Amino acid sequence: MNESLLRELVPEVIGVLVRRGADFAAAEDAVQDALVEAVRGWPDDEAPRDPKGWLITVAWRKFLDAVRADTSRRRREERVEAEPVAGLDAGGSVDDTLQLYFLCAHPSLTPASAVALTLRAVGGLTTRQIARAYLVPEATMAQRISRAKRTVSGVRFDRPGDVATVLRVLYLVFNEGYSGDVDLSAEAIRLTRQLADLTRHEEAAGLLALMLLHHARRPARTGRDGRLVPLAEQDRGLWDTRMIAEGVGILQAALARDRLGEFQAQAAVAALHADAPTAGETDWVQIVEWYDELVRLTGSPVARLNRAVAVGEADGARAGLAALAELDPSLPRYAAVAAYLHERDGDAETAARLYAQAARSAPNIPERDHLTRQAARLNALLRG
Repeated sequence: MNESLLRELVPEVIGVLVRRGADFAAAEDAVQDALVEAVRGWPDDEAPRDPKGWLITVAWRKFLDAVRADTSRRRREERVEAEPVAGLDAGGSVDDTLQLYFLCAHPSLTPASAVALTLRAVGGLTTRQIARAYLVPEATMAQRISRAKRTVSGVRFDRPGDVATVLRVLYLVFNEGYSGDVDLSAEAIRLTRQLADLTRHEEAAGLLALMLLHHARRPARTGRDGRLVPLAEQDRGLWDTRMIAEGVGILQAALARDRLGEFQAQAAVAALHADAPTAGETDWVQIVEWYDELVRLTGSPVARLNRAVAVGEADGARAGLAALAELDPSLPRYAAVAAYLHERDGDAETAARLYAQAARSAPNIPERDHLTRQAARLNALLRG
């Protein structure tokens, strides 16, 4: 299979489907499904005689299948619209969108597949955004979503998924909105607030607190020129203190139930950042302890990466680099963390090289530009 050939054909094939009447997102999904079929079906060194024609035919068929499946899905949803969602208080009214989140998190799917499907079908995220959130190749995520669609295509949507899966989806939707790629963060907060009120679930409360604490800092995350402003350099006078107070209050009530979960632990870290009057007064020792809890709960490589930064702040750059050395260097943002710790350790040359490396793989333009400026700043110091 010639992967470079496939990549070159994708924009053309999407364009053909759009001209035939598909919207761009649906065309993108259909082409991704066709690519998965090509990866599985084309011989290693031989493509069909007309690769573009093959992709157009298969992608159009996938698009039509998706339209038919979507029509059937809407009919099933209409039949169960009045049915209560499992896990919600009987007296509560459920937002239509939140109901869809539960319905897509179907028990016939694995949690990972349910999250991916819901992000695509309800959250409106692209396959590329979802793949980036899951740290997997785009083709792998396209295959996972296609498989999830096939799994639920013939089932009744009368057994909604659990709260934990829906929380995972809402968290990823918020992260995409918070990154600035799409404006979804406020909607994710609204739905999470409703879910927390209806379920009284401590992790729903923890997630709501986490969202509020992050969202409170949003006005300070970019400068007037659009540049990314790191947490340590943010104007804390721009932070929304009412939102912070609400988030802290919700978190304290959740922690008092003594059923710690990952979202509560993450919210505790965010609360410690919000509580510090200045970056220099941040309680990094407590933050390391909370990251220890988060690693214990999840084993997440991202949590371990963030822990290495916290260790570097609490115990010095050398200790942070030692913690970082235990992780896989291919982990997203590994190079950026390594650059920061090497700079703090006085190794400007290595830091500059790593900042430039991190910029090349940055997930968005503001982060890429920030890392590029960091590399340029250190290179200028080295030359001067």
